[in-house]
Amino acid sequence: MADLRAAPREYVWIARMWVRSSLAYPLSFWLLTLSSALITLLDFVGLALMFHTVSALGGFGLREVALLYGASGIGIGVADLVIGSVEQIGVHVRTGTLDSMLTRPVPLLVQICADRFAIRRLGRITQALAVFGYGAWWVDWTPSKCGVAALMVVSSCLIFFSFFVAFSCIQFWTLDSTEFANAFTYGGNTMTQYPMTIFPREVLKGLTFVVPVAFVNWYPCLYLLDRPDPFGMPPWFAVFSPVVAALTLTVAGLAWRTGVRHYTSTGS
Repeated sequence: MADLRAAPREYVWIARMWVRSSLAYPLSFWLLTLSSALITLLDFVGLALMFHTVSALGGFGLREVALLYGASGIGIGVADLVIGSVEQIGVHVRTGTLDSMLTRPVPLLVQICADRFAIRRLGRITQALAVFGYGAWWVDWTPSKCGVAALMVVSSCLIFFSFFVAFSCIQFWTLDSTEFANAFTYGGNTMTQYPMTIFPREVLKGLTFVVPVAFVNWYPCLYLLDRPDPFGMPPWFAVFSPVVAALTLTVAGLAWRTGVRHYTSTGS
């Protein structure tokens, strides 16, 4: 069995290979990076334009929505950069490349996540950081809020990490269900870009206790913005994100182990 302590180093080696490959065509690389940043920027520009016709969205102003949008965007952006390639499990199963990966002395998850590492995805993270910075500028910062914000960003990344892995594991059985996984990863990001007050209470419960994407940004941001929870949830939910991240990572790990054990090769 591969030494798990070496996994980060092995991931970096594989990712570096793909980075060098992409930088072999610098013009193409920079055009793709800039286009990625511009496309995601236009997403927030469209949201900002909406505030020219409405003064608030679900009781939240543009600055507050920017904080929510940026926090979620950083989480999904980092997860997509680091392990987004895990969505291609179905492709590896169909083509038989998963068999060759299993024979190498490198953890299978490391190989799949680092495969085709695309550094151009940094454009998305840069855009999210800029929007988050704009929203954070208006927060009345205290030491405790700085701590909650740090936990929020780290937990956001880890929760989306677990979503990518857990829902991609469905492809061990279905071979091609990337859209199903996207409904929870990118779909979860889209929902958390907006205040939860625009959704019914039942939706919030589902995003809290079933697919806990609300802990990515909603509960911590309420604390940062000095806002009481409009749905009456406990105030300590603001610091519960690391616990949720640990739980979702555990579920993702179990899903991964179950999927790999279920895999019986393509037979080709």
